[in-house]
Amino acid sequence: MASIPYRLMEEEAESSLSSSKEESSPVDAVLFVGMSLVLGIASRHLLRGTRVPYTVALLVIGIALGSLEYGTHHNLGKVGHGIRIWNDIDPELLLAVFLPALLFESSFSMEVHQIKRCLGQMVLLAGPGVLISTFCLGSLVKLTFPYDWDWKTSLLLGGLLSATDPVAVVALLKELGASKKLSTVIEGESLMNDGTAIVVFQLFLKMVLGHSSDWSSIIKFLVKVALGAVGIGLAFGIASVLWLRFIFNDTIIEITLTIAVSYFAYYTAQEWADASGVLTVMTLGMFYAAFARTAFKGDSQKSLHHFWEMVAYIANTLIFILSGVVIAEGILDSDKIAYQGNSWGFLFLLYFYIQLSRCVVVGVLFPLLCRAGYGLDWKEAIILVWSGLRGAVALALSLSVKQSSGNSFLSTETGTLFIFFTGGIVFLTLIVNGSTTQFVLRLLRMDGLPATKKRILEYTKYEMLNKALQAFQNLGDDEELGPADWSTVQNYISSLKDSEGELVHPHNGSKTENLDPKSLKDIRIRFLNGVQSAYWEMLDEGRISENTANILMQSVDEALDRVSTESLCDWKGLKPHVKFPSYYNFLHSKIIPRKLVTYFAVERLESACYISAAFLRAHTIAQQQLFDFLGESNIGSIVINESKREGEAAKEFLENVRSSLPQVLRVVKTKQVTHSVLNHLLDYIQNLEKIGLLEEKEIAHLHDAVQTGLKKLLRNPPMIKLPKLSDMITSHPLSVALPSAICEPLKHSKKEPMKLRGVTLYKEGSKPNGVWLIFDGIVKWKSKSLSNNHSLHPTFSHGSTLGLYEVLTGKPYMCDMITDSMVLCVFIDSEKILSILQSDSTVDDFLWQESALVLLKLLRPQIFEKVAMQELRALVSAESPKLTTYVSGESIEINYNNVGLLLEGFVKPVGIQEELIASPAALLPFNGNQSFHNSSEASVD
Repeated sequence: MASIPYRLMEEEAESSLSSSKEESSPVDAVLFVGMSLVLGIASRHLLRGTRVPYTVALLVIGIALGSLEYGTHHNLGKVGHGIRIWNDIDPELLLAVFLPALLFESSFSMEVHQIKRCLGQMVLLAGPGVLISTFCLGSLVKLTFPYDWDWKTSLLLGGLLSATDPVAVVALLKELGASKKLSTVIEGESLMNDGTAIVVFQLFLKMVLGHSSDWSSIIKFLVKVALGAVGIGLAFGIASVLWLRFIFNDTIIEITLTIAVSYFAYYTAQEWADASGVLTVMTLGMFYAAFARTAFKGDSQKSLHHFWEMVAYIANTLIFILSGVVIAEGILDSDKIAYQGNSWGFLFLLYFYIQLSRCVVVGVLFPLLCRAGYGLDWKEAIILVWSGLRGAVALALSLSVKQSSGNSFLSTETGTLFIFFTGGIVFLTLIVNGSTTQFVLRLLRMDGLPATKKRILEYTKYEMLNKALQAFQNLGDDEELGPADWSTVQNYISSLKDSEGELVHPHNGSKTENLDPKSLKDIRIRFLNGVQSAYWEMLDEGRISENTANILMQSVDEALDRVSTESLCDWKGLKPHVKFPSYYNFLHSKIIPRKLVTYFAVERLESACYISAAFLRAHTIAQQQLFDFLGESNIGSIVINESKREGEAAKEFLENVRSSLPQVLRVVKTKQVTHSVLNHLLDYIQNLEKIGLLEEKEIAHLHDAVQTGLKKLLRNPPMIKLPKLSDMITSHPLSVALPSAICEPLKHSKKEPMKLRGVTLYKEGSKPNGVWLIFDGIVKWKSKSLSNNHSLHPTFSHGSTLGLYEVLTGKPYMCDMITDSMVLCVFIDSEKILSILQSDSTVDDFLWQESALVLLKLLRPQIFEKVAMQELRALVSAESPKLTTYVSGESIEINYNNVGLLLEGFVKPVGIQEELIASPAALLPFNGNQSFHNSSEASVD
């Protein structure tokens, strides 16, 4: 009779189990996702303003859910079934679902310049640091833990626990608001560390499972996994960024492309190439941060930012709650408990070992970390040690060990212990380190505002109160409702209640001879931030291209690094992009086609004009904003004056372009105006839609029409058209004297008339072999024999004929002639010039007169250097000069206010004991009229 109730109970249990299976559904997994998000929303809402990190709360919630499910035998019903579905997912699938999105969001949001500066520190911590940590932990586990593990198994656990989880670290840093420099180092290290630790883990796991390995195979494996990942990430980055350039104002496609490429790159590396998917996505995200950040403009950039923030929030919520479930399941599931009570003691000992190994890593590398990047002080080193959190990545790796256990190489008990220890460490690091990092920051006084920022904050609050009073005066009274009560309004402006005292300027009392360096540094940083903000605005307006914006942003980042030791110096980073680089001289060789060289040179010059104009505009905007904010301030005036000095070089460059190739500036301005007009039309259409005067279909039609214009401007912009060679030759004054037999071959010449900056046309003292006709551009002269000390602008511009005097006289060239900008010019052989003299004597006077124009600028720069060549030619023509030949002993009279040019021969001033004057020379009267005795046959113009 005793067996009947037992059978009845067994049948009831079986029927209840079968009914629960029938009621369960795979769709229950969706219930877990929804419930996790609701719990995450509630946690974030309730914990806002507290010191408890959001991620810690999620882990505790996950542990609670897992404890209820695995400790109470299915009492959670469908929710419990959903928990089990997620918990039973393959760990590699778990990583493939969450990691690409989280890693891409984290690496894409990092600043490129910060990454470059901190890259050395990241590599040290993620490379040697991981190896040191692995061997420290492995050795301590092998020597002190009672599980008879061999060295390979101990090092496997050490490598598994050496991964500081980027998901946990990044989430914590964003909540705590750590300094940008420290956040970059810790976040970048966690991203790289995660990739290298997974590689080390995979290496030791293969060794534990009996795969043969020697040093050559290990090195081959590491190179393939690491370098292969970087290569795949760069390949996907380049391909997708090029694709982005063909997508025009389509936010949905742009965002979808970033999702697709991050997951596809991870899968390609992890599954097809046997490389590190983590390092691949990290490389991809950093490549996007470097080269694609400016590809997303205006609303697209905001949408992308908000989208990836939302994705990261959802993924973080799910992964931390799921991590808590995995920890609870590993501890409470009776089928998997294979350890004794003393394992809890060894868990706490392992936590101590992890902190100790982290101290060893930072301590050993500290001398190098101090010298790399921005450096590292002892306070930051403490935070670096304490922020070594472990998370979902380590848990997923431990689940992989569990799946691989149950054989002669790795026992089931060892696999279970790996889950237990890893889950415990994840819990302890998040609960202990994560919860107390804010306290450590406060203890080290790293979370407060410095005095300079506090003064700016109080000053801003006072200004806000004035703005509030102005707004109240404008809004406080109207015809319909009458006046408002200011005292009631003031009660709702809680942040300004302490600002009703006397206005205290943040730089009050500062004198020029006793400036506060910290305040000066702070204002420089704020000014440069304003410059960078102006660049973003110009990018949205279409004033600058993506490439130009990247160059300008980088110059500001570099200047921000030097604000403590130098004045504003963002122009320093732009100089290499404004001047022609040295390799352009190679392009000028005969190997490269002339038209291709011209194309690249003109493009380079156009880019330099964009950069210079944007620089001046951004600095002008930032100067006005700083003055409006601070008013009269010694420090503000110093920074504004530094900015004005920086802009002088940009103004000079644009003036040179305006005088040499004005068509370049015209095209640049045309592009900017076209883009501004089209944007204005878009704003007008949107305003009509807002006020309800146009219907949706009409709006779509007009919007598409304007977008077509913008797309056309982007893909077929107005090009710089250099004048035709035939037109340039015809417009030059010397062409009047040249017969058609000489002009026509020049007009149809295939030689490229363009010379880059820094090209030497001829050298002083060399034999004259021809004449240079300058059509556009600036040519600079310098001479050892001629005195050009009084010359501030020793240049020749369009309309000049260089080398003509030397060809006519047969004398060596008088000076070096070097192009000082991009120059359009043509060379005429000396034999052709001399043949004109022999065939047509009427041209003789004209050629000598033309050569005299250059001589006036060379011999009397203090009088004629600022006179344009066209004006000087007109001045000389108006005086009707004559070429006169004098015999030896004949007197030469130079009237007052006249200038004589000695073209050939020697003369001696009358009444002055001086040596003979040799040609070429300028003959000037000293007082009144001046006479010269000719000492040989001479020609004077």
